[in-house]
Amino acid sequence: MNTFMAKPAEIEKKWYVIDAAGRPLGRTATEAARLLRGKHKPIFTPHVDTGDFVIIINAEQAILTGNKLLAKKYYRHSGYPGGLKEMNYKDLMAKKPILAVEKAVKGMLPHNRLGRAQGKKLKVYVGAEHPHAAQKPEVWEF
Repeated sequence: MNTFMAKPAEIEKKWYVIDAAGRPLGRTATEAARLLRGKHKPIFTPHVDTGDFVIIINAEQAILTGNKLLAKKYYRHSGYPGGLKEMNYKDLMAKKPILAVEKAVKGMLPHNRLGRAQGKKLKVYVGAEHPHAAQKPEVWEF
């Protein structure tokens, strides 16, 4: 008996749309990461990019449960001494909701070349419209 290994040439990529409106950010991010990695497919192979493209719409309407909106912090560093900046998620979701969703999803992908390639297949948009109608994306319900 042989173990099946997917080859990049035989993988069929699909497009899925996830609506983040009224859903917790973490639940949306885990489902998006699962689709990007390809873990929903029977041909999943850990070292091959078997995942699909994911479009997340209504990023500004994603919610954080509990006290996370004020307690959870987003950090960035300018590279200079004393250049650490912090922002709570209430301000981040008001200013850059796309960044908050992308950061949540990309943190759940592998931190290597494969994860970076899978992260490029994520498209996040504020509002309900996206420019990927030509790819005929399917709505993903979870």
